[in-house]
Amino acid sequence: MFVWRMHMIKVAILGATAYGSRELIRWLLRHPAGVSFSYLGSRQEGMKVSDVFPVFEGVLDVPYQPHDPDAVPDDTDVVFLTLPHTVPMECVPRLLERGFRVIDFSGDYRLTDRAVYEKHYDHKHTDWGNIEKAVYGMPEFFAEQIAKAELVANPGCYPTSAILAVAPLAKHGLIDPRSIIIDAKSGVSGAGNKAKPDYHFPHCNESVHAYKVGAHRHEPEMAQVLSGIAGEKADILFVPHLIPMDRGILSTAYASLTKEISEEEMRSLVTEFYRSAPFVRVKQGQVMPRTKDTIDTNFCDLGVRVVGRRAVIVSCIDNLAKGAATQAIENMNVMFGFKQTDGLL
Repeated sequence: MFVWRMHMIKVAILGATAYGSRELIRWLLRHPAGVSFSYLGSRQEGMKVSDVFPVFEGVLDVPYQPHDPDAVPDDTDVVFLTLPHTVPMECVPRLLERGFRVIDFSGDYRLTDRAVYEKHYDHKHTDWGNIEKAVYGMPEFFAEQIAKAELVANPGCYPTSAILAVAPLAKHGLIDPRSIIIDAKSGVSGAGNKAKPDYHFPHCNESVHAYKVGAHRHEPEMAQVLSGIAGEKADILFVPHLIPMDRGILSTAYASLTKEISEEEMRSLVTEFYRSAPFVRVKQGQVMPRTKDTIDTNFCDLGVRVVGRRAVIVSCIDNLAKGAATQAIENMNVMFGFKQTDGLL
């Protein structure tokens, strides 16, 4: 594959103290194209990267720079934004005006309905003009658009697991898109690294609880993408749960079948659907996915069952990897003409 850059790729990260940033830095350091960090911006200015993430001691002992999109060096190739929702819309217009290509981890550019965004994020969107430039960053479906994109909206972690599970059946009209239920469990790192009572160890250890049932901001993201894939409106009932482990997501999707199909036929269809997708693995026979098998990888593992007139699809990803950092690198690979798998296997 043609690689248009002959020099080491120069990367800037704004918000470089997030969990996703740690994973992003760790994976980028071993990218075969070679990566240098032109700017690591944070509001923890004055601290070193290795102070916040001791895993980088002796590897990346450089100080953080101010959180200032205008200070990103002109020769930077790509800017990753690992900032809280609603903050990237303050940075993206300035970065795009300077000609940078941007990959945003937040929800600011994922939704195409302004009212839906403002309802679920409880914030007025101040950069709606750039929504048309944004490409949803799921290479399994949108690689051609990602390759040309100036702005990529990196998908949410829950939507990544859910969309990959349901898409083959929705695309082939095998399920009623109004009947989709997503029951998902996530490790505590999905909540970020800010101290909050519900994620304090004595609160979440030895406990599982559902939250934001029918009201989670990832629900309209799933519905939007799956509606486009199905070619008709998809209604999603999404029930997320917090489970007492560090990382990982297991999503179980349920939907009513529109016609009779055997489990073997459905599994073959899903396998064929993802034949050219290097990071989707479909379990064969009676084996079902486990979070342990996808931790610290960019893989999504799928398991397929037919139960009466219902399809059941189990999906496992690492929320910090395929649900965030490594999917962003996969998008970078597509944008810059690298092999999709570079630095991720």
